[in-house]
Amino acid sequence: MNDIDALAQKLWNYHQLNHDLQKADCVLVLGSHDTRTAEYGVSLFLEGWAPIIIFSGTGFGHKNDLLATAWEQAEADIFAKIAIQMGVPENRIIIENKSQNTGQNIKFTKSLLLEQGINPQRIILVQKPYMERRSYATFKMIWPEPEVIVTSPRISFARYSTGEIAKNTVINIMAGDLQRIKIYPERGFQIPQEIPTDVWEAYEKLVALGYTQHLIK
Repeated sequence: MNDIDALAQKLWNYHQLNHDLQKADCVLVLGSHDTRTAEYGVSLFLEGWAPIIIFSGTGFGHKNDLLATAWEQAEADIFAKIAIQMGVPENRIIIENKSQNTGQNIKFTKSLLLEQGINPQRIILVQKPYMERRSYATFKMIWPEPEVIVTSPRISFARYSTGEIAKNTVINIMAGDLQRIKIYPERGFQIPQEIPTDVWEAYEKLVALGYTQHLIK
């Protein structure tokens, strides 16, 4: 493992929460460029971890997303099609396809569920591996009442990148998300999360090496 990979691995490990799965009222899959997220969320539903599955996200309007989709349909709609192809009954699927960021994913989903008389006490939140912590911090700021278990496809940092998802892009996003974890609580977007000194030092080294494309200026 080279020096950059070692620094990136430290951020990757920090961004994951390693929550243990428990039975829940619903599985909530947040929008993503990565269909592996949808497939993993569907697998949890099919294994019986929750009786309904929700897909949230439009995929349009991500002006600062290095991996914004070029799909002509909302992410939630595409993910729902994947779910149906994998055997999920349509009446167990809820689609929220208007949200354009993580905060809206949570806010709009909360409103949609409450409109349908669904008041979940425990939610399994599915996101990309390197966005677990940020998603958790956002969820607990916007919707603090339910217990939330955050999980993601079980893929290592070394194996996550593909032909469409470059490793350097992932490192840029992880650096930007760590910066957001630090500054977003002051802006009211997330609950505070402790950042260990060695993790922040790894972040600073990556920024010095030029991994700045996802940073807030």
